[in-house]
Amino acid sequence: MYQYLPSRYGMNPDDLRKADAIEIVLGQGAKPGGGGMLLGQKITERVARMRNLPEGIDQRSACRHPDWTGPDDLTIKINELRELTDWEKPIFVKMGASRTYYDVKLAVHAGADVVVVDGMQGGTAATQDVFIEHVGIPTLAAIPQAVQALQELGVHRQVQLVVSGGIRNGADVAKALALGADAVSIGTAALIALGDNDPRYADEYDKIGSAAGFYDDFQDGRDPAGITTQDPQLSARLDPVEAGRRLANYLRVMTMEAQTIARACGKAHVQHLEPEDLVALTIEAAAMARIPLAGTSWIPGHA
Repeated sequence: MYQYLPSRYGMNPDDLRKADAIEIVLGQGAKPGGGGMLLGQKITERVARMRNLPEGIDQRSACRHPDWTGPDDLTIKINELRELTDWEKPIFVKMGASRTYYDVKLAVHAGADVVVVDGMQGGTAATQDVFIEHVGIPTLAAIPQAVQALQELGVHRQVQLVVSGGIRNGADVAKALALGADAVSIGTAALIALGDNDPRYADEYDKIGSAAGFYDDFQDGRDPAGITTQDPQLSARLDPVEAGRRLANYLRVMTMEAQTIARACGKAHVQHLEPEDLVALTIEAAAMARIPLAGTSWIPGHA
């Protein structure tokens, strides 16, 4: 369990002390530097009470917390969180991948224990298409920049690097670890494993202008599968026990896939994967990941 600390809400010290970790979210990969909109129809009486919001009224999600305007303010906030939790809880700082190299350094200087870098493949759709398609940068391009920043500060593997945004299978996990990440985080993939975008609700997807497979179209809270919704009639469709089994199976399979790839590279553990285990199939991928083009020793952009 960790306490999610988005930029637009206050915090309850008692909740913080119950958490295993605290994550400060500065941005998401699909919309770094931009806020979003929480539709009023999603703010039910229960949600309004939990989040201290007026019921049924659209709420703009600001792109930053008013308590800080830069890294110095963030340092103060992190120290405040540490004091509230008796310096027992690790502090995560999550950022949308944009100026990754500099942002990671700023997060480390601010005191983060863990830096979470979210690439543009992050599944959220609570923003404009122009943000999703043109603002963030790919996860593949963000990892080497983050690793370089940590290495230059001498804290790689000491300050943990978690990568998210488009992680779907064991191969994605293995590649992220090989490039220098300590762990990965999943979001949309877990929703799919739980049963989101289930084809059995195809007719109902069609009614809301979506289709099976387009799980990111449910920002209005009308997910037919009953997962990303506050509608009690829809949410009753979800069997949490069966959904939990599917998710657990997905995580087991993804782990086994990553382990299989590690063994194929001659490694005894997935954490032993390294950039030398990778080659790229396109010039673009080679340049972004800073690894050789397959069949050559050439890394585009490097001597």
